[in-house]
Amino acid sequence: MKLFTFKKCDSCAPEVGVLRDGALVPVSAFGLPYVSMNELIEKASPAELKKLAEGAYDASARLPLEGVRVLSPIPEPKQDVLCLGLNYLAHANEARSFSAAFASKEGWPVYFSKRVSYAPGDGEGIPAHEDLTEQLDYEVELAVIIGRDAKNVSMENARDYVFGYTVLNDVTARDLQNRHVQWYFGKSLDGFNPMGPCIVTADEFDFPPALRITSSVNGEVRQDANTNMLIHSIAKIVSQFSQGVTLKAGTIIATGTPKGVAMGMEKPRFLKKGDVVVCEIEGIGRLTNTVV
Repeated sequence: MKLFTFKKCDSCAPEVGVLRDGALVPVSAFGLPYVSMNELIEKASPAELKKLAEGAYDASARLPLEGVRVLSPIPEPKQDVLCLGLNYLAHANEARSFSAAFASKEGWPVYFSKRVSYAPGDGEGIPAHEDLTEQLDYEVELAVIIGRDAKNVSMENARDYVFGYTVLNDVTARDLQNRHVQWYFGKSLDGFNPMGPCIVTADEFDFPPALRITSSVNGEVRQDANTNMLIHSIAKIVSQFSQGVTLKAGTIIATGTPKGVAMGMEKPRFLKKGDVVVCEIEGIGRLTNTVV
């Protein structure tokens, strides 16, 4: 099922809803008390999730999707977003050609995190931060949402901890990223984590999902790959991240971006104000953001 965070009006409080029969149905229409996606992920029982997917509801509560303001599915993550770098082979090669800072130890994943105080949703702007960067870049990624607290998870059991998936744009200031030994600052400026438009629950896909993943800038396709091309699998990522570390329910893991980012071009074309970036993953949806 597809789960959304939305507002009925600009001054209304955010709500959580499920797409049923072509319309958005608030979870309150099913008698459930959850007012945020974080609360739903953390507290909803399997029976309650089944009720959202299949149960009866008051038809008068149905809302046309185009009539609400869709937010990021998790506008305010509880923890830093965890990320994989260089997790598609072709992207690893283009990154190394851009800077020696992208070298990695053979066979080991590149892990980092990014601070996210607010994640913009579909249709919201990406701040240009022109006072800080001249090398604004995009990265379409499949994001994994952890469904329950996870610690010391085996690869064999990793699937049981995946709640669902969403589209994430790991926006990056390349000049800041390469200026520091760690990537945290260049990845963490306000507005650098657009997500959406929804979370699709894990039961909708095979594990691991093999989905077309693309990005475009002003209508020009820049990235086009498949999530089955990950060097380090979702099972490995969840297992390794959880060794000695507690991943709380609602944790967001960005699994890496494929070839085609601006820094990989012979003459890099970084983002500028007015550029429209569309990130899309098959079966999940399209995330559109304009640089402002």
